[in-house]
Amino acid sequence: MNIGKIPSKAARLTPAKDALIDVPNNRRLSYAALDLRIIKLANALLDNAGLKKGDRVAILSKNCIQYMEIFYACARVGLIAQPLNWRLGEDELGRIVQDGAPRILIASAEYEKLAATLTAAQHNTPALIFGNASDDAYEQLLHTGREAEPAQSGSVGGDDAALILYTGGTTGESKGALHTHKTLFMGMLNQTVAERVLSTDVYMLTGQMFHIPVALAMNYMAHGCPVVLINFEAKLALDVIQKERVSAFLGITTMLNWMMAVDNFSDYDLSSLRNIQYGGGPMPRSVVADALTKFPCTIIQGYGQTEGMTMSFLSQEDHQLALAGHHPERLASCGREGFITAIKLVDQQGNEIPKDGVTPGEIIVSSEANMVEYWRRPELTAQTLRDGWMWTGDIATWDEQGYLFIVDRAKDMIISGGENIYSTQVEAAIHQHPAVLESAVFGIPDKVWGESVKAVVVLKPNMQASEDDIIATAGEHLASYQKPKSVDFVSALPKAPTGKILKRDLRAPYWETQEKQI
Repeated sequence: MNIGKIPSKAARLTPAKDALIDVPNNRRLSYAALDLRIIKLANALLDNAGLKKGDRVAILSKNCIQYMEIFYACARVGLIAQPLNWRLGEDELGRIVQDGAPRILIASAEYEKLAATLTAAQHNTPALIFGNASDDAYEQLLHTGREAEPAQSGSVGGDDAALILYTGGTTGESKGALHTHKTLFMGMLNQTVAERVLSTDVYMLTGQMFHIPVALAMNYMAHGCPVVLINFEAKLALDVIQKERVSAFLGITTMLNWMMAVDNFSDYDLSSLRNIQYGGGPMPRSVVADALTKFPCTIIQGYGQTEGMTMSFLSQEDHQLALAGHHPERLASCGREGFITAIKLVDQQGNEIPKDGVTPGEIIVSSEANMVEYWRRPELTAQTLRDGWMWTGDIATWDEQGYLFIVDRAKDMIISGGENIYSTQVEAAIHQHPAVLESAVFGIPDKVWGESVKAVVVLKPNMQASEDDIIATAGEHLASYQKPKSVDFVSALPKAPTGKILKRDLRAPYWETQEKQI
């Protein structure tokens, strides 16, 4: 399987059908036009830019048609796409560029100055800019490419490297997860089965293309579906669903929260929706129930990582049954292992823990969708990939039927007075207060107990709550030692590009003079 040839089938069968609908740039491209541009760009990168198989191509842009063209063109001829997170600071981006050592950096005009700075530090790395009205170097290069299928594409695929996706950095410095054509394809297979993808679907990509959701969009394109590109904003997403008759999308937990909080939410015509997948962190049970009643479609949860794509799923039926009173506790679960995935929960020695719903262990995953390595990080790769299993760093319990209940990231667990406190349990209790939109719970230094529980809360628009209110609500559902000892209110929580809350950023000021031990 050559991932770069995904658009080719639809270009043959339904050439005039929309392939990409670029909302920010008010542009549409059919499958026939897209496939031709991919072919020309792939040839131009080899013949005129002088790239060869295995070379990296860095990309710095918000979601747009050109971004997807570059992904496919690179994969088609054995180049490795290296998307860059434009939300990161210049220093961190510089480290990522140095790590990947791309032969060329392609950027939108919006990031022309930043691209010049990044490439100046990398000798002999040119920057190619698109979107300039007077001098679109990208288009100029593309149009020099031959229209014949590149000869190299016939020998590319399988275990050839295709994509370096840098982790969201929720626990520290970004790391490059290297995926091949095979790992991406197998991840797409997992998604096809779980989402029950139809050729009539219209998919909306809400996440940025520098992270793993881009593979979910590519999967819909493999089925010949149109993909709508947006840069997420809650009201915009609702407008686009209504206008383009979107039938499926991945909504990070925080995205669904904000969409449901939009004024006049009930006035939007969302009847085209068939299925929503959510993920990016545990969603409190009350929020899941709210989404199930407000969105007119089935809902699934997908638990995954940049390193392994989506690994487990809470199915459509699981949600419906839970809402009807059959195992309602499973709304707090991320489901069971996916179609091509095997999952275990193990202790620190690698021994499998019992399926008793109580004993916590680390999730480890065996899957052909797992990354093959951390780019240029052999020691970290060896720690993470062991004997065919990927150690995720996520702590969970599981019941007798294999449903996973994530209790925390290993680094987010709070130890207070010798007791383990799982931040997700505290957050779920806080969300029982009707004014809470989002929350983040973490441990801060405590001279008596070692750590105490700190909560940071975002309230829903036009609603109010005090620190005492939040602590009292949490206390109705938790043991006394688990309750927050203090609560801060903020207008927004810091987030990674994936939508995951960056507890590291919230926690860091409290631990600047000492090291957190877990």
